Amino acid sequence: MKKTALIFLSLVILATFFLLIDNDSLQKKTKEKAHPNLSTLHLAIASNPARLNPILAIDSSSAEITDFLFNGLVKFDKDSKEIIGDLAEKFYFKGKKKLVFELRRDVLWHDGKKFTAKDVLFTYKTLISDKIVSPYSAEFRFVADVKIIDDYTIEVTYKKPYFKALETWMMGILPEHILKDEKNLMNSSFNTHPIGTGAYKLQQLEFSKNIELSAFDDYFEGRPKIDTISFHVIGDAMTRFLMLKSAQLDVGSVEPFVYERQLKKDFFEKFDIHEKISLSYAYLGFNLRKKKFQDPKVRKALSLAIDRQELVDILFLKHATVCTGPFLPGTIAFNSEVKAPSQNIQEAKRLLKEAGYDKNHPLTFEIATSNASSIRPYAAEILQYQLKKVGVIVKLRVMEWQAFLNMVVFPHKFDTVLLGWGLSPTPDPYMLWHSKSDKPGGFNLVGYHNREIDALIESSQTMIDREKLGALWRKMFQIIVDDNPYLFLYIPNSITAVNKKIEHIEPALGGIWHNYIQWEKN
Repeated sequence: MKKTALIFLSLVILATFFLLIDNDSLQKKTKEKAHPNLSTLHLAIASNPARLNPILAIDSSSAEITDFLFNGLVKFDKDSKEIIGDLAEKFYFKGKKKLVFELRRDVLWHDGKKFTAKDVLFTYKTLISDKIVSPYSAEFRFVADVKIIDDYTIEVTYKKPYFKALETWMMGILPEHILKDEKNLMNSSFNTHPIGTGAYKLQQLEFSKNIELSAFDDYFEGRPKIDTISFHVIGDAMTRFLMLKSAQLDVGSVEPFVYERQLKKDFFEKFDIHEKISLSYAYLGFNLRKKKFQDPKVRKALSLAIDRQELVDILFLKHATVCTGPFLPGTIAFNSEVKAPSQNIQEAKRLLKEAGYDKNHPLTFEIATSNASSIRPYAAEILQYQLKKVGVIVKLRVMEWQAFLNMVVFPHKFDTVLLGWGLSPTPDPYMLWHSKSDKPGGFNLVGYHNREIDALIESSQTMIDREKLGALWRKMFQIIVDDNPYLFLYIPNSITAVNKKIEHIEPALGGIWHNYIQWEKN
């Protein structure tokens, strides 16, 4: 009897199990029938995002994702030359120190609440409060007051004219109705469950696996044509490339060596290539808080010991240029008269000897970098080889991106870091080069202090005359290069492969992403 009952119970459990499977399959099939044309854009990021909050997104993964989730009041046009409205429908100056934004009235947050001037004021007050640590707060240091005129009009008063007054408001705006009572935004659940106004909203967040965004039906510029964006978290650059090559990714970066030597005809049958000079550069930064790097002779010797062109030739073939300083070519800040120093082994040895280093007492230090970039670990090896020629002993440390940031970069626990900066078309030297940016959460990572540079930066902030501003920046360019707080290395080209199934790509000077809500995947 007991045996018969046990068999019967087993059959019931088994039948229920298969029924659940069939029901699950039926639900999937029903969903597929209801949405037969759902499309997904597959992308990859090298590391988990730290905080999906625009005012706290200081790592590249966080910044890349939050761009889809949040909007600023204004943005650059497709060529990154003119500033146009985003959440603001109109904007204009009243005199030199008052800036008025007339906000769009058709913007909704992802939870359906209306966007208003209260959200702008709240974001500003949060940025200038002592409740957060954000390098972006520095951009609001010249704001004297932000006043709500009505639900859809904001007036910003500046202490003095500021050359980046408009660009400052490209910062993503936060929802006041969700965060007004938040006591600790740095550790808030909002940073992993964000609510924005962007074209996409967060659907799923699986750390070290997959981050999924879904199209926001009520986006004010119209619902994106692609339904889902799936970010695959892949730390290894080779794995990212292999996924791209097999079309498991729709958009991805291609390294120059791979592009020139490894891609075959079948790849180009599946992908279009878009190449342009990037708005970024790579550098080796010295921790100037350490005594051995405070001697300018040591920094100059190390600069003369390396061959930047060799670095570019080996790593990039013809897809990069040597970086000569802190501002990029094509901007009014670029000083074309400053050239990269040629390698001079004998002079480098002489300077090192004057600084007290020789065969018996060699200069030794570590280069720390991340494997988030497939290029930089190899760049570190080439630098190690080049510096050995002048008797310098270099150790290498290559780390996962988040560990690199949290354990090395931001606590300033390094000898040197091999890193890169992405720059705005309108540079603001304050964040990287002013001594006041040498603080927790600041971007003056190497601890650079120069009173003349501080004074020039402070003078430049209130300049509206573009000619005078450019001249001042070019003077800063020369001084910073002479000081060698960084060894400026290379400006890479951006080589992007895009699946031919993606339609309506419109390449522009600012890249391909300016019209992503119009993209379709066939």
